Amino acid sequence: MNQKYEELMQHVEKMEALKAAIVLFNWDTETLAPPQATDLTARMVGSLSSQYFEETVSARMRELLGELKDAEDLTEAQAAVVRKLNKNLEDMEKIPPEEYREFSELQARSTSIWAKAKQQDDFESFAPVLKKIVDFSKRFAGYRRKEGQSLYDAMLDEYEEGFTKEMLDPFFALLKEQIVPLLKKVVPKNDAIDVSPLRQSYDTAKQEAFCRFLAGYVGFDFARGVLAESEHPFTTGLHNRDVRITSHYYENVLESAIFSVIHESGHAIYEMNVDDELTQTPVGGGASCGMHESQSRLMENMIGRSLAFWEPVYPKLREAFPEHLSGLSLADFIKMINKAEPGLIRTEADELTYCLHVMIRYEIEKDLIDGSLQVEDLPAVWNEKYEQYLGVKPENDKEGVLQDIHWSQGSIGYFPSYALGNAFAAQIYHVMEQEIDVDKILRSGDLTPITNWLKEKVHRFGEMRKTKQLLRDITGEDFNPRYYIDYLTKKFTEIYEL
Repeated sequence: MNQKYEELMQHVEKMEALKAAIVLFNWDTETLAPPQATDLTARMVGSLSSQYFEETVSARMRELLGELKDAEDLTEAQAAVVRKLNKNLEDMEKIPPEEYREFSELQARSTSIWAKAKQQDDFESFAPVLKKIVDFSKRFAGYRRKEGQSLYDAMLDEYEEGFTKEMLDPFFALLKEQIVPLLKKVVPKNDAIDVSPLRQSYDTAKQEAFCRFLAGYVGFDFARGVLAESEHPFTTGLHNRDVRITSHYYENVLESAIFSVIHESGHAIYEMNVDDELTQTPVGGGASCGMHESQSRLMENMIGRSLAFWEPVYPKLREAFPEHLSGLSLADFIKMINKAEPGLIRTEADELTYCLHVMIRYEIEKDLIDGSLQVEDLPAVWNEKYEQYLGVKPENDKEGVLQDIHWSQGSIGYFPSYALGNAFAAQIYHVMEQEIDVDKILRSGDLTPITNWLKEKVHRFGEMRKTKQLLRDITGEDFNPRYYIDYLTKKFTEIYEL
């Protein structure tokens, strides 16, 4: 092995250890930590973040990366590590160290403040924190952006490298043009699908037990993973042998936790299947947020809401809740879990309306960052857009502007990845169906051939290969949202007999 690269990996080991400690603190804050721990824990996170920052921009790191940048004796994985570290160095060396620590501490505190504000339906208590987050995000994007690049494009690049407003605006315009008319055909037929059987009182402990079964069934490895509970379901991990997911259980919405767990398991399986050579390196995660989202949405919707998936699984759900489901046929259950109905909550949204929720956030983020929208005006604008695009209006901020955790984490520019992920998933799924008999595999009750296919095509590469390259490698073409439009049109035309 290249001796310079060996020395570089000593620095990487320290950086990954610091990052893992921060991940553990964040996991603990969202799941088990007592409320009064937040401020002191935030100081520790700030200290760890400072050390990570110092290691990333150290003089020796800069020297090593300069010497390795054009090295010809590196493997594909090693070259990817060097590229990633060079990008991190270029981005982070422009940020004043004291500001980096201050923002890290703010992020460590803000999620708890958001959670309390959401619980109490009190946007005003969160607004001052959100203002600081927006200001920091704009400042940091200003440090990072290239010549001629907008602040928001610099933010987008953090989550979806190579995708800009110039690409996203026509993408969302296409979705609006194609999906809204389809939704208008579907909604008048919704009365024929009665979801009240799924709105009874379902014991949350039994839900959790079934969801643990379901996670394992789709491929989540409990020897390398943990399932816990949090206010907002999420996935995080230290490496490919320690991946953690959460869910949230609602007594009167049976399908919520079911599809949250399938969704987060899709993320987790991706992380678990990253090649050993890549894990615990800067390219040990997913290719991008959108590619990561494609794996969770593919598992949740294209697989998890299909008839073939539920044929072997539905009897087990009926066994768990016989008093609720004994009289409910599988055919009716499938219609219920695929019902398309405009609602207020993004995480509970059906496939047809989901990207409209994302589009609202995308439009709001752009206006927040260019200064045409102020934080204090968010609730009113949010409600107006929901009424305009989905025909529903939140009665409070808890089910409105406070519903998502992302802005409290400083993840501005992340939301578009959800919509892109859906489109990536449809493009990948189209190829998968051509190469393996997906329905036959699902009816067999063993999803291993599917997860193996995804591992071979997507997961094992981690971030070594970026999203645009992966799409070309898998599908033979660049990003093409038409597959997503065609998938939705076919599926809902059949369900609703349009």
